[in-house]
Amino acid sequence: MECFPQGHMERSLQSQWWSRVQQPGQQGHGHQSLVTSFCLEPHRWSKGGFRCGPSSKSLLHPHTQATMVGLKPPEVPPTAGVKFVSAGLAGCIADLCTFPLDTAKVRLQIQGEVRIPRTVGAVEYRGVFGTLSTMVRMEGPRSLYSGLAAGLQRQMSFASIRIGLYDSVKQLYTPKGAESTGLAPRVLAGCTTGAVAVACAQPTDVVKVRFQANGALLDGARRYSGTVDAYRTIAREEGVRGLWRGTLPNIARNAIINCGELVTYDLIKDALLRAQLMTDNVPCHFVAAFGAGFCATVVASPVDVVKTRYMNAGPGQYRNALSCLLALLMQDGLAGFYKGFVPSFLRLGSWNVVMFVSYEQLQRAAVLACS
Repeated sequence: MECFPQGHMERSLQSQWWSRVQQPGQQGHGHQSLVTSFCLEPHRWSKGGFRCGPSSKSLLHPHTQATMVGLKPPEVPPTAGVKFVSAGLAGCIADLCTFPLDTAKVRLQIQGEVRIPRTVGAVEYRGVFGTLSTMVRMEGPRSLYSGLAAGLQRQMSFASIRIGLYDSVKQLYTPKGAESTGLAPRVLAGCTTGAVAVACAQPTDVVKVRFQANGALLDGARRYSGTVDAYRTIAREEGVRGLWRGTLPNIARNAIINCGELVTYDLIKDALLRAQLMTDNVPCHFVAAFGAGFCATVVASPVDVVKTRYMNAGPGQYRNALSCLLALLMQDGLAGFYKGFVPSFLRLGSWNVVMFVSYEQLQRAAVLACS
């Protein structure tokens, strides 16, 4: 409900209110009497100022209102197409910012694998920053972004589907007439978009992991000269099925990650806005994304380790994803499932923050550009 009509009447009432507030000794009484006489709900307040309803304008002076960081939420919601493109671009921005951490995570996850024995000449990685410094020293700074082309290709298809279509699929699962979306439709939407995204983008993920793991081999054992050569070589030596190697563990991983990432982000953001602890701007998106990144890392790390090892494996090394899991369990125990946890969290946490903040801002910028 609106406290005041638009236009001249609103400006007139605001000027009367300010004249009363600014009179010495009458700040409280002038404010209370005028607001009470024109508003039916004088007890509702927010950090941005007094408001009588969801669409009411703030009466407080602009300098006392909560600062809006970033673009304001648009009145017209973005279309599915805008969300699709924005999600892909946001995923690419996040990859550019966090790709070295992802590479370090892959190196730590495959370290100690049976195919790469720990000999005197083998490179040992210790910790996140130790891995990064070792890579720069042994392979040069460019090694931190090995496989970036495949990573960006992956995000334009993968992030666009699993993130950009999440809201649309969530609405499909929400019963008609429901006042709000429950947990079940959110989880189902996350699983659905994650599975479809993996099915479409799996070849790019296989090539990305192979490139990131490539530096762990001896120089003479480098497998691919470039991204296109990687696609061709894998298809020629392992068949077209080789490009979809590890699809099942990757679907399981992304079903879990989507629930820990998109659903958690959705729930945290809704809770912050409903409790009026934060407004719908960058700080709110930052907090929700950070929490989503931590939850996703905790629940998805075991599946992520198995997925990385299975994708990086040569022909015949593992019969299937289950044999890879059992080999990891026998060799490293339960702790092996959380190999590379710190870089996983640093990467996934920072990736989520950059991606979700960029995603929200890109959507709003696109709507403003089209309006």
